[in-house]
Amino acid sequence: MRITVDHDRCEGHGLCEEQAPEVYTLDDAGDVVHRFEGRDVPDELADAAERGATVCPVAALRVAN
Repeated sequence: MRITVDHDRCEGHGLCEEQAPEVYTLDDAGDVVHRFEGRDVPDELADAAERGATVCPVAALRVAN
């Protein structure tokens, strides 16, 4: 499972970080970053990654297998 971030869409609401702080965080500029850039999300964090992506109000996050 991989996470894709559309940085042009991200508005820095931080809901993803609230739902899954072990996966998502906001940088100093308020843009979302995730801890698994360029690699698969570990199986034990897959549900958290999905939760964080689902709550994004601007659909800036996508999780795919």
